[in-house]
Amino acid sequence: MVSPEDNIVHTPVLLQECLHYLSPEGEAYGEAPLLIDSTTGEGGHSDGFLKTYPQLHVLGLDADPNIQAKARRRLACHGDRMSFHLGWFNEFYRDFDLSSGHRPHLILFDLGISVFHYEESGRGFSFRKDEPLDMRLNQNAGPSAAEVVNTWSEKQLADLFYLYGEERYSRRIAAAIAEARMASAIQSSSDLADLIYGAVPVAYRHGHLHPATRTFQALRIQVNHELDRLPQVLPHAFNVLQVGGKLGIITFHSLEDRIVKNYFRDLGKACVCPPQEPICRCGGLPHAQVLTRKPVLPSREEVECNSPSRSAKLRVIRKLREIDAEISRMISPSQG
Repeated sequence: MVSPEDNIVHTPVLLQECLHYLSPEGEAYGEAPLLIDSTTGEGGHSDGFLKTYPQLHVLGLDADPNIQAKARRRLACHGDRMSFHLGWFNEFYRDFDLSSGHRPHLILFDLGISVFHYEESGRGFSFRKDEPLDMRLNQNAGPSAAEVVNTWSEKQLADLFYLYGEERYSRRIAAAIAEARMASAIQSSSDLADLIYGAVPVAYRHGHLHPATRTFQALRIQVNHELDRLPQVLPHAFNVLQVGGKLGIITFHSLEDRIVKNYFRDLGKACVCPPQEPICRCGGLPHAQVLTRKPVLPSREEVECNSPSRSAKLRVIRKLREIDAEISRMISPSQG
């Protein structure tokens, strides 16, 4: 049972779609199928799966001990059908013991940031709050957002905001940061948001997004190495998944979606050998069936009720056969 202080602030996106596409039904899943919820957050997806499929067991991963503690309390009602692992998902799948006999039948990634981090973490994820500019999911890992803002060169910041935030005024914002930090370090989320607001054109300040939205997104992605972890984890997660099992990924950023789309497409090809190869060396059979030819998008009703879902895209594949190391290297995903 959730304790009074554990107000649930995050609504899981595309929940019904995930329950449909990742249903643990059929002979391939046995009597006690296992789902790994690779980004548990407050436990919304895990809770939905456990309530919908009584035979299912879920292992929940998260790198943030604070939000995982909240999920543990929320999901305690499911008893030993729910277990947890604290750590980054790319490291978990990389180090997974394939001989353990506990390979998952289903794997889910929701790559969005939890509303908990904006509303309750106190780490500067939100430009609407006055909090220390941290943005790390795990505060023991790597430089904070404040360190990036105050130590990176103006060009590095401009490139970051443009690439990861798709911010068209990235150069103006980076120049304003470089000038402001000469007087004093930028330490709070509100200070940075105000600085960005003043740096962009007047017309840009009153669009449908706050002018700091894209810059804050870029900083969060960088601080948590989100676009580095995704290409790393995909081959390992696919390798860990049982044959016949399904892998689903919810993305929120065009670069994330491109990485997933291209990797899933390559796994679904009958032949992945380079064009210059005189004969096929990969076996000529697809390794996965792409279950979502186009990404699954939230309904209009979901977007109206849960605005963070507006940019969500779900892609799902079914594993058809194991992949050897050589073929895996041939179709290794990248940010490109």
